[in-house]
Amino acid sequence: MSHARILFIPTNATLPARFLLVDREGRVVGRGELDPHQAETPPPIRTIAVAPGADVMTRWLDLPPGNMAQARAAARWTLRDQAAGEVEGLDVALGAAPVDGGPRLTAAVSAKLLQAWLRWMETFDIRPEVVVPDNLCLPAPLEGEMLAAAQVGADVALRGSTFAATVQPDLVEAIAAGRALDWLQGEALDVAMAAGAMAASVDLLQVHDRRERGQAARGWRLAAGLAAALLVSPLILMAAEGLRDRAAADRAGADARAGAVKLYPELATMKDAAPEALRRLDAGPPPGGTARAMAAVFAAVERVPGAELDDATLGGEGLRVTMNHAAFNDLDGVRVDLVEAGLAVVDETSAEEGGRMISTLTIGGAR
Repeated sequence: MSHARILFIPTNATLPARFLLVDREGRVVGRGELDPHQAETPPPIRTIAVAPGADVMTRWLDLPPGNMAQARAAARWTLRDQAAGEVEGLDVALGAAPVDGGPRLTAAVSAKLLQAWLRWMETFDIRPEVVVPDNLCLPAPLEGEMLAAAQVGADVALRGSTFAATVQPDLVEAIAAGRALDWLQGEALDVAMAAGAMAASVDLLQVHDRRERGQAARGWRLAAGLAAALLVSPLILMAAEGLRDRAAADRAGADARAGAVKLYPELATMKDAAPEALRRLDAGPPPGGTARAMAAVFAAVERVPGAELDDATLGGEGLRVTMNHAAFNDLDGVRVDLVEAGLAVVDETSAEEGGRMISTLTIGGAR
């Protein structure tokens, strides 16, 4: 009996998706395809999704010791040049911290693209346990001057001991830079990819899942249905290349508007009722009261070396705090800690002053 499904996310949402079935001993016992043009839903089974590695930035980075939030903030800062400065739109996942303190596996993916992949899988009623880049499913060679290589769709996945990339075939020679290639293909490739996926060295859902669990655990929020309805947005529909039809999006929009008006009747005449309702909810009282929110803020700021809290005020827009810190990426760790504490964080301003950063944040109740 099959124990798990290894699902290979296609590079285009209109293409069939290949999958492998694996038994409890890790043996490949079946193969198949999911056709997006068929309405048939596959049977429920534990699923590990393999993402196109060309859409994931995979690096081994020298990160300072600390908790996960601090390590992720440091990774964002390190990646800022390679990501053309657009690190705010990335979900950054980390592998296990090396025992010897060496470079740490880091994978970054567009949060919108990851969301689109998840929405695409939802059309098959699939919710993956893990999402891992295809190149990290290849076995890492024991020899430093060798790369494992495999054809994955139209691209080639490459894996070294501290290197992974998925590139176009005409770039393989340049990327390999003289290193020997150990090509995997056929059944041997399937076995290797299945084993690598089952023992995923990094999970792209690392940040996404923590965010989702935090939201699900906060039962105080009255507008959970409204937030859920807004998940099906036109932006995500475009990213998923239209897999969810326009009618479904319209229904979701209507549900969101109805929920907004139910909470705030005065919004009945407003065109953008749903976004305004969510803005008001996010600016509302923090869960557990202001004292609990301040305790969470102090704890988060204390974990940032050299950071200080300059001011804190409570007004109609929620709890507003001003933070004095060394670098802009310090805010990443603070945001993660506050979100995990059940709080929404809105960046108001950040400016450099006297060689330090001065940032103002509004803290409210997270959706």
